[in-house]
Amino acid sequence: MQKVSFELNGEFVELNQLLKLVGLCDSGGAGKMLVAGGSVKVDGKKELRKTAKIRAGQIVTLGDVQISVQAG
Repeated sequence: MQKVSFELNGEFVELNQLLKLVGLCDSGGAGKMLVAGGSVKVDGKKELRKTAKIRAGQIVTLGDVQISVQAG
């Protein structure tokens, strides 16, 4: 499994934007499609809310990529 760290500069980042910022998709719209398809998990649970607020300490998983969100 590939592990990626993301440094959060604000209070939260929207899930679809996080996927774009770490390079897993080309745009926020493509991120929304990934989330809507049911292939994204947040803290081990399937997440279908495209703009779910992801905060420091959470783990986002897409396929074999695990994103660890750290406080900035």
